[in-house]
Formats: sequence, C-alpha cells, structure tokens
Amino acid sequence: MAPIVHCVRHAQGFHNLCTENHVIQDPLLTELGEEQCRKLRDAFPFHSQIDLVTASPLRRTIYTALLSFEPVFQQKKDVKVIAIPEAQETSDVPCDTGSDPDVLKKEFEEKKLPVDLSLVKEGWNSKKGKWAPETKAIKDRAREARRWLKARPEKEIVLVTHGGFLHYFTEDWEDSSHYQGTGWTNTEYRTYLFSDTIDTEDLEGYAVDGDNASIVETLDSRQRRGKEGPAPSREQQKTFYKLGVQGWDDQGLQLSVAERESAKVPSGKEVEGTRV
Repeated sequence: MAPIVHCVRHAQGFHNLCTENHVIQDPLLTELGEEQCRKLRDAFPFHSQIDLVTASPLRRTIYTALLSFEPVFQQKKDVKVIAIPEAQETSDVPCDTGSDPDVLKKEFEEKKLPVDLSLVKEGWNSKKGKWAPETKAIKDRAREARRWLKARPEKEIVLVTHGGFLHYFTEDWEDSSHYQGTGWTNTEYRTYLFSDTIDTEDLEGYAVDGDNASIVETLDSRQRRGKEGPAPSREQQKTFYKLGVQGWDDQGLQLSVAERESAKVPSGKEVEGTRV
C-alpha cells in the first residue's frame, strides 16, 4: 500500500525577510523560523507514526525537518533526514540555489546531525538540464519525487520542501497566489494520499511516461486548514493551475533571474512571518 505523505513548507529563512535577501545563497532559518519549528514540533500529532523524514537539500528545509520532527529522531535512532534533490525550489535565484554536496556533507558531519545526502550528487544545484527553472523540468522532477515516495516501503512519510515547489509536487493550485508565490504559510503541513487512479497526463494535458503518481489531500487535512469538502477534482485543478501561473506572473515571480529582474519583483511585506 502506498504511504501517507505529510507535506511541509520550511520555516522562515533570511530570504523571506525582504526581496533584497534573495541574493543570499542557501540561507539559514531566522530566529522566528526556529521558533516556528518548535511550534510545529509541539503541535504535530503524528510523530510516533512517522517512518521516514525527507527534505529538499537546501539548508532551510533540512533544518526545518531536524527541528520540527525531533521526536521522530529521538524515538527512532536509525532514522535520518533523506535529502531529495528533486524537491528543491523552482527558481534559480541565489536563495533557491543549494550548496555543493561537499559543503553540506562537511556541515552536517561536523554537527553530527542525522542527515543522509547519498542522493545529492554534483550538479544538483546547477539549475541546468533536469534542474532548470523551467516548467517542464519542474513538473518532471516533481513527478519523479512522487514516484520515489510512492515506491517506498514506509507507511507514513514527511516531506519538507518549498512554497513554490509544493504546488508542482501536490498538483494542488487552489489559492496558489494567496501569498507571494505560494498558498502555503511557513511550517504549514498538509496530509496527502496517493490516488487510486492512474493518471497518464499532467495538468496541462501532456502525456507522461507512465503513472503520474498523483496525490490528493485528505478531508481531515483540508478541514484542519478551514477548507470545506473534499479536494478539488483533477479537472478543477487544471483551471486552478492556469490561474496560479497567471497569478505568479502578475506578482513578477518568473522562474529565472533574468525574467524576474525584467519584471521587477514587488517587495511585498511580512505578516506573521509570511510574505504577502
């Protein structure tokens, strides 16, 4: 049986404070971000059921995983955060560009932190080819990440990743422009099940090579965040996808640095740690 997946957006990083901080490569969490992790740690009700913790290899996502799911690592000494490069953020701005594998390895080994970087290879942070800030490449690696998780033997999994990438990963585009470039708040978590339906097209109608590994948010998860009724249908998500992409364009949030600069990304502001 395919696992349950709890998707989590990382806590506040220094890049979230202002657009000027987007020039910081692979930023760490702020003090508020660390406090957000502690609040999630204390509020998350499923620690004892988690068999696997995964995260994007960027530092803010890894540290969010380590701090927020500390009880999992305390209870299960063999569990480590498995870093999944396919789950990195969508753009090629410096704050969304990860560190080289040897830098990450040195940092986490020196701190003796339970992080597994075996999937993180040279070039994962190149933002070229498979890793390019292009829609097709992002959709493909989001699908690859879903397939990898679907094939795992664990029953309940955490994935800590990014506000933009979460819409590609979940294929849930409802309210995707509610905040700047996302519909997720920092350290928000939502729970998903893999669909019983084998979809062979993406939300744009393009054929995929096999199972799309679609996931659907649970009713309990939607109710937890104030939504009524079941998750939107796939046909509804196709409409939300078009609206979401247009909303990001209107916010000046194109995926590449050159496009963002020409669009003059609006500064936005912070409200309780979330950029709006």
